[in-house]
Amino acid sequence: MRKGRTLMIGTVSALALSAGAAMAQDGQVAEVDEVVVTGIRASIEQSISTKRNADAVVDVITAEDVGKFPDKNVAEALQRVPGVVINREFGEGERVSIRGTSPNLTRTLIDGHGLATADWFILEQLSATRSFNFLMLPSEIIGQSLVYKSPMADLEEGGIGGTVDTRTRLPLDLKTFEAFGSIQGAYNENAGDIDPNASALVSWRNEDRTFGVLVAGIYQKRNIRRDAVEVLGYFDSDPGAGELLTPSLIGSALFEQERIRQGANFAIQWRPNDQVELALTGLYSNFGADNFNQNFLAWGSNALGGGGTLTNTTVVDGTAVAGTITSTPGGRGAVFDAIDRDAEATTSNLALDGKFTPSDRLTVDFKVGYTEASGDTTNQPFVEFGAPAAFTYDLRGGTPQVEFLNLDPTDPSDMVFDFASLHEVTNDDNETYAYLNGEYELDLGPLRSVKVGLKYTDHNRETDFQATTYGGFFLPLAATGCGGGACGPADFAGGLTPGDFLDDVAQAGTLDQFWQVDRGALQDILYNLPATVRERVSNYPEIFSVSEEVFGGYMMGRFEGDGWRGNLGVRIVETDQTSTGYSTAVLSLPENVSNAFGTFTPVSASRSYTDVLPSANFAFDLTEDLVLRFAAARVMARPDFTDVAPRTSLNPGSLTGVGGNPNIDPYRANQYDISLEYYPENGAIFSAAYYYKDIESFITDAPTLETFAIETTTPNLSLCTQVAPGNPVLFNCQFTINRRSNGGGARLQGLELGVQKPLWNGFGVQANYTYSDVETQSGDPLPGNSRNSYNAAVYFENDLISARLAYNYRSEFFVTFDRSTQLNQEEMGSLDGSFAWNMTPQVAITVEAQNILDEEINQFAGSTVRPRAVYDNGRALFAGVRYRY
Repeated sequence: MRKGRTLMIGTVSALALSAGAAMAQDGQVAEVDEVVVTGIRASIEQSISTKRNADAVVDVITAEDVGKFPDKNVAEALQRVPGVVINREFGEGERVSIRGTSPNLTRTLIDGHGLATADWFILEQLSATRSFNFLMLPSEIIGQSLVYKSPMADLEEGGIGGTVDTRTRLPLDLKTFEAFGSIQGAYNENAGDIDPNASALVSWRNEDRTFGVLVAGIYQKRNIRRDAVEVLGYFDSDPGAGELLTPSLIGSALFEQERIRQGANFAIQWRPNDQVELALTGLYSNFGADNFNQNFLAWGSNALGGGGTLTNTTVVDGTAVAGTITSTPGGRGAVFDAIDRDAEATTSNLALDGKFTPSDRLTVDFKVGYTEASGDTTNQPFVEFGAPAAFTYDLRGGTPQVEFLNLDPTDPSDMVFDFASLHEVTNDDNETYAYLNGEYELDLGPLRSVKVGLKYTDHNRETDFQATTYGGFFLPLAATGCGGGACGPADFAGGLTPGDFLDDVAQAGTLDQFWQVDRGALQDILYNLPATVRERVSNYPEIFSVSEEVFGGYMMGRFEGDGWRGNLGVRIVETDQTSTGYSTAVLSLPENVSNAFGTFTPVSASRSYTDVLPSANFAFDLTEDLVLRFAAARVMARPDFTDVAPRTSLNPGSLTGVGGNPNIDPYRANQYDISLEYYPENGAIFSAAYYYKDIESFITDAPTLETFAIETTTPNLSLCTQVAPGNPVLFNCQFTINRRSNGGGARLQGLELGVQKPLWNGFGVQANYTYSDVETQSGDPLPGNSRNSYNAAVYFENDLISARLAYNYRSEFFVTFDRSTQLNQEEMGSLDGSFAWNMTPQVAITVEAQNILDEEINQFAGSTVRPRAVYDNGRALFAGVRYRY
């Protein structure tokens, strides 16, 4: 082999050739400058090497080459890590849960600092959590993601479950010139569309590795369709004779969305000498998420609340699982909602990193930057139709079944126009940050260095809700909004639901066909109303902001001895929090504001708290191949922004809501880890880990009964009273509000087992299992905790072919409280696959498939006799070509 060439191998161990020589047939040594293992094996080897050399308990996902992240997005790749699970409510992984905790207890970083995040879905825009949405982070720019399960003092605080630090690529780490491009077609089985996907990256550096520039861009389009049957809450339909839980709303829902992700990033890196290094990096990602949701519902709570009857009841576990509900002649037993949303989410980041090495012993580095995000539903054309109705329902046998006895769901003339609105919801998130670190190397016995650092962050989150009023918008629309006359269903009606709607989930008797609203007609009618009618006013109960200034510092010592290493340190952070919102006015005050939604008082609350967070991590090399780790730490996670805001978000249809509490404390926990890792050969690991988390301050919901004024022509008369005869649509209604509060503590412990090993002739295996056990003082479930989860993957790779088949499973788990009832999800799994054919060293044909077995998502409300939802997202397929220069 000629000197200077690079040998690229996919199935030969790099360890076997790392000495830089191979034996030729004549017994002479052939010189090899560099041996590079590529493909799946290379990714695994780099990940295992990073894990082995880490001081903390860390798992790693590596893209061994540009554009070769092992899954379609970062969240779906991270689910292959022991102790990490995701959810796919819309068919694509968006959020990450670590070690039995909810996604908002996972701290997500990019290159060591927080990235602003906001959401595309309106309910998540209003909930304003800290949970990072990985849809905003294109996998093409990622070099490595590290999952820190035990913290170190120099690692950002904020994760009870763990911390994900995603590293982007820098030009000085790559070759002199690299160019990458890919083109794919994306196909969703339910939607039936083929959409374009493209990405490109170009990186250049000079020969001296002193200056480099990298730029990258992506465009991804994906049409999706989700078929669903939903039960939107349960209520006590017979409060005088003991609890009888009855479904509030049972609907068949068709969700359609066009997802367009556009993004770009750059890096400029300058390293004039060994003492100075500067890097300027930027990231922009926009996720267009326009969607249209249509739901035809049987409205049990309104029918019975308006004086209707429940007969022929079958009761199981205190639940009316089957029966017949009949509304009064003027009431509502059927309702059809069509919601069109112009939605998008955007995130960006600009950072300057500097590193100085003034002496052999001292290293100083800094980071300053600004990150911002927005999640907006700029327009939400909404229309609702209703009718008196009698219907039978049956929740048994899997998918709920509904049969209307006196109306035809395929005939729009059987309903009347009830309501319309044109709201706007915006969500803005931004942070200014600055970090300064210094590390001084020592030779004081086992103490090898001392590292100190300071941080400052200024974070702001704002949520705004501008709404059209009922009387100002609905009444003109109902009078003259359609061709100068009153609007009716025929003005909005289109065709019927698709012929294959709910084919994969429907039972005999499930409502699987209804008339649809024409999206274009809905937009034309609402957007063509006079500007004075379309004028929006502030929906004060759902307008709030939270500001946080965080000052922090740490000191950490690094230790190393004969066969052992580790770190010991403490991190101290002070959080200054100010939250603002509005409460329903009880006194006449000068600062009060009033509009059609009522009179409200501005509220502001401020508080500060300090956390002292010690941590220790030690690794012992028991043998050359066996590593034992111990770790202990105190950790914290700040409450979601919506939790600390003095606000209330209402759901008038079910008379439920959620509310914040500015005085709740953050999550705090003490945690302990022990793990044993065996590295029998290059690219192989057998591991076992035990973890224990004592969560001291668990944040939960405390249901309260509160009264709010709403505008409606279909009130639940058992819970609503008219405010005044002069305003026939304004009612005071009693809502069940889930108000955030600090509950009891929780004990969380678990076991993780993992293996990654090449087998023979290019075959290999990756597998892991996690057991997670939780016990809360209150007896309530812990959100996000699946008792059992596992991943199993097999791969094959040679010079021409790279293929992998992976199955992921998690057992049932509690999601949250929704409409005042528990929301749980049944066990779920997904089989995914990828295949690449290397036509040439530069060109590869790629095929990827998600949810190959077409598994559905099933949710329930506390007990499996109370189904909550069945979601069918269908299969997804991606095929294309990848080019590398």
